[in-house]
Amino acid sequence: MDIIIKDLKKTFGEKVAVDIPDLTIHSGDLLGLVGNNGAGKSTLFRLILDLIKADTGTVHMEGVNVDVNVAETEVWKDWTGAFVDESFLIDYLTPDEYFQFIARLTDTSDEQLQEFLAQFNHFMADELAGQKKLIRTLSAGNKQKVGIMAAMLLKPQVLILDEPFNFLDPSSQNAIKHLLKKYNEETGATILVSSHNLQHTVDICPRIVLLEHGKVIHDIDNKEKQAQTILENYFEIND
Repeated sequence: MDIIIKDLKKTFGEKVAVDIPDLTIHSGDLLGLVGNNGAGKSTLFRLILDLIKADTGTVHMEGVNVDVNVAETEVWKDWTGAFVDESFLIDYLTPDEYFQFIARLTDTSDEQLQEFLAQFNHFMADELAGQKKLIRTLSAGNKQKVGIMAAMLLKPQVLILDEPFNFLDPSSQNAIKHLLKKYNEETGATILVSSHNLQHTVDICPRIVLLEHGKVIHDIDNKEKQAQTILENYFEIND
């Protein structure tokens, strides 16, 4: 699924959060979005998901305008999965109840759900499945895991994850890297991942976009891992 951004601008008071004249995310891209705090990464994701409204400009997903105020259809939501923060969760459910809820939304059978969850056994580390804890009582890392898994359970053709490595231990970080690469390779889904962790981003993303002050500073082809040096040099200069 292509995502085409044109003349997109969002300000908060005098602060320019996003200012992108032209950016195309191609179908099947596994794209990493990096930048310092306040660079506009989360704001861009929220604009793509129509969670906030742009001042100007458009976001089209597979030719469909995502802005509900002008769009003729919201079909793009059917093929999009996302986890931006814990507000996406239903925190008075247990993880099992939440996954069952998502499964019903997607006509996923109990057998299919169990098959899906099985691939996350190492990722869950015996802390989520079969537990009676409500989501609101979980650690930040386990909430993160529930959100990522629920987004993938939707079988999305577009998957958007904001800082998926945050709060996760090293073992879980490596597990999610493997799962995202595998999902991209097997389904051809378009995946957008933001992260402060340059190494994880370089490891899994063949394309990396660097944002600063809401603007695209670099759009890097990272198929040969050439982004490592570019990003290290850039952030060293800023430091």
